[in-house]
Amino acid sequence: MTIDRIELQNGYSISRIIKGGWHLAGGHGSVDEREAIADMRAFVAAGITTFDCADIYTGVEELIGKFLKSHRAEFNSGDLAPIQIHTKYVPDYSALATLTREDTATIIDRSLIRLGVEQLDLVQFAWWDYSFPGYIEAAHHLKELQQQGKIRHIGITNFDAKHIKELVDAGIPIISNQLQYSVLDHRAQHDSQALAEAYDIPFLCYGSIAGGFISDRYLNAPDPKAPLENRSLIKYRLIINEFGGYSLFQELLNKLRSIANKHEVDIAEIAMAYVLQKPKVASVIVGARNQKHINKLQKVANILLDAEDLANIKSIVDRSQGPNGSVNELERDKTGKHGSIMRYNLNS
Repeated sequence: MTIDRIELQNGYSISRIIKGGWHLAGGHGSVDEREAIADMRAFVAAGITTFDCADIYTGVEELIGKFLKSHRAEFNSGDLAPIQIHTKYVPDYSALATLTREDTATIIDRSLIRLGVEQLDLVQFAWWDYSFPGYIEAAHHLKELQQQGKIRHIGITNFDAKHIKELVDAGIPIISNQLQYSVLDHRAQHDSQALAEAYDIPFLCYGSIAGGFISDRYLNAPDPKAPLENRSLIKYRLIINEFGGYSLFQELLNKLRSIANKHEVDIAEIAMAYVLQKPKVASVIVGARNQKHINKLQKVANILLDAEDLANIKSIVDRSQGPNGSVNELERDKTGKHGSIMRYNLNS
């Protein structure tokens, strides 16, 4: 089985399943460096050549840099396919009011050093709070660094449609938008799809299996009690509440299980295929912790949900209560349940 690919730009191809890096950062359990690097090699060998990380994912850029260095001979010989590293630029909340071009350049240079590369394939720009108006200026700083050759492509993450339009109108060459999208969370569809189609800004989607909640592990299982075992589960348990609560979530899992039986796969694969079939979705980002997940991920490419499958899913989704609002709106509210679990100053 092969992993499908898609061109974000002419000459820039990525795998439709992206290996996520958030789970390798703090708050998700211990990480064995040697095993993590071996897993990265196995993913690339299987065709999952695109990696997602961030300047604020503690230790992850450095870890990927060590992988690139340790396997450089294999890349140079062609034994391993070329890979694409997507990182992020996430200025600290405390720096938004005073952010300078030098601040931006310093963080981009640090990512280059950590990864051990001369050019960043894709830098995805994030901004915590639109009440600080410097996001357009900061995006122009990224554009200048792109013109200098330090950045190949510019993307965004967790921007809503209104503010994407502002960046586009300001001349920022955006090629992708990383956002949360799943059978539980359709804010991207309601808020950003029309703009994405108008300006050809495809989605790179995280949360497609809700940190592992959308899986057979939780089918007919009791509602897990706090403390949950990692930050992902804390985040996505709140999304389940927005969707309509744990009982409706169980109805959804049972519906997904019946569809999975038909396709002879697991619930998680159906959930990923569902997102990949959505308009303007280029890839899903999956935080698979190790290479034992590769065989299941390879099956996703062969799943085509038919009209009956989609209608069955819609019958549950139509009963959901949310999440409502624009992309990342709930998470931007620092006083709310979603915003209160965020860490806003990890880049210092």
